[in-house]
Amino acid sequence: MSSPERNESERLSKAVIILEALVRRLRGPGGCPWDAQQTDASIKIYLLEEAYEVLEAIETSSAEDTCLELGDLLFQILFLAELASERGEFSLVHVIEKITEKMIRRHPHVFGDKELNNAKEVAFNWEKIKQEEREGKNDKFASFRSVPINLPSLLRAHRLSERAAKVDFDWAGREEIWEKVQEEFEELREAIEVTDTERVGEEIGDLLFSIVNLSRHWSFNAENLLRLANKKFLTRFEEMHSELEASGLSLENASPGQMDQAWERIKNKRGH
Repeated sequence: MSSPERNESERLSKAVIILEALVRRLRGPGGCPWDAQQTDASIKIYLLEEAYEVLEAIETSSAEDTCLELGDLLFQILFLAELASERGEFSLVHVIEKITEKMIRRHPHVFGDKELNNAKEVAFNWEKIKQEEREGKNDKFASFRSVPINLPSLLRAHRLSERAAKVDFDWAGREEIWEKVQEEFEELREAIEVTDTERVGEEIGDLLFSIVNLSRHWSFNAENLLRLANKKFLTRFEEMHSELEASGLSLENASPGQMDQAWERIKNKRGH
């Protein structure tokens, strides 16, 4: 290891040790009353929020914000590890050791003598190793149960259908899943025509699930697509607001028709 690499390694070790000690200080006698009261249940929501803030920073391509948000996320991880350590369950060291062991085991083409030639072969072998790990636990459905219930529903649908595809329970291709989307849309139309509220809800769910699979077959993740669509909607809504104000109107006083016209002008400016 060269001197700059050694210095960086020492700096990293010191930084982790200092942050872990800071968490213990916050939880310990004379520390922060709020931090001392926290539990796994109360912290998990912050963990989720910080993860989404990291995503937002990445999507805005802000290196500074991404760095800061990753720090916030890391703090929540260390905090949860400290809570487990206080209960005598595991420590941050165990967390790091276990993920290191897992990554070495899952990358035999890097740390062993396995030969894999491309990313597709790597992904296939990764799933094969995971399957072997599950078989060792004698749980045939562990791959499905391992998809967290609390994931955003679109993302969970993507992961579940992804798992099903691994065992060849999937549509043959894009054309087949497109036909399924059209079929689900037709079933929704029929439910709407007969004003069957319960069935309308069910058919909307089926349509959403089929669209998730259509996205997957086109190498997209529906959760990411909807996040981008939400962002686009908000941007256009703000631009529509500005467009109305420029013409002497406010959102409160503009008619639906005037808002639609402003919206269309914004769309035309953007080309779609």
